[in-house]
Amino acid sequence: MDGFTYRPFSVLEGLKKRLSEKPLSEKLPPAKDDEELFREAMSRVKEIKEFRSIPYEPPRRKTGPKATQRKDESSSIQSHLLDIVTGKAPIDIENTPEYVQWVNPTGRAEFLSLLQRGAFSVQDYIDLHGYTVVEAREALEAFIREARRKTLRCIKIIHGRGLRSVRGPVLKRAVCQWLERDFRKYVIAYTTARKQDGGLGAVYVLLRL
Repeated sequence: MDGFTYRPFSVLEGLKKRLSEKPLSEKLPPAKDDEELFREAMSRVKEIKEFRSIPYEPPRRKTGPKATQRKDESSSIQSHLLDIVTGKAPIDIENTPEYVQWVNPTGRAEFLSLLQRGAFSVQDYIDLHGYTVVEAREALEAFIREARRKTLRCIKIIHGRGLRSVRGPVLKRAVCQWLERDFRKYVIAYTTARKQDGGLGAVYVLLRL
C-alpha cells in the first residue's frame, strides 16, 4: 500500500514499555502528615507588625428599646420573687399546687365563682386537727348531717396542710375525696378558703338545702 506501512507488533512494543516503567506511586514523594503540612504552611506566615498597635475591643451587645425592655422586665420579676420569698409581697394562693376546688357536675359553675369570692357567709365550721382519718370521717359525716338539719348553706372544714407530716396532707386529700364521692349528693361545690379564713388549710363547702 502506497504511503502506509503496516506494523502489527508496534502496539505490543508500546505496551511492553509502559509495563516496564515504575508504578506512579513509587515516583511520588512520600505523603506528609497533617502536622507537617501545618508547620510548613505556618512557616510562610509573616506577622504584620502594624497590627500590634490596634487595641482589641470586644463586641458590644445591642442596647435598643427591646433589649432595655427585656432587661427591665427581668429585673422586675426577680425583685418580685425576692419580695415573695422574704415575705414583703403576698402570694396568690390560687396559683399554688395546694389550691383545691370542685363543683358537682349536677350543679352550676357560677356557684364555684361565688364561693371563691366569699359571697356566702360561713355559718358553721369543724376543725379536724388531731383526728385520725377514721375519726375525721365520722366527725365530718355527723357535722354535715347536722348542718343540713339546720338548713345551713355554707360551712367550713379545717383540715390543715400536713406540713409536719412525712405523708403530706393526708386529711386534706381525704376530705376532698369524701366531698366528691361519699357526700357528693349533699355538696354543690367546695374551694380553698380565703387567707383570712384559713387559706390552704381549709375549704368552703356549699351545701344543698
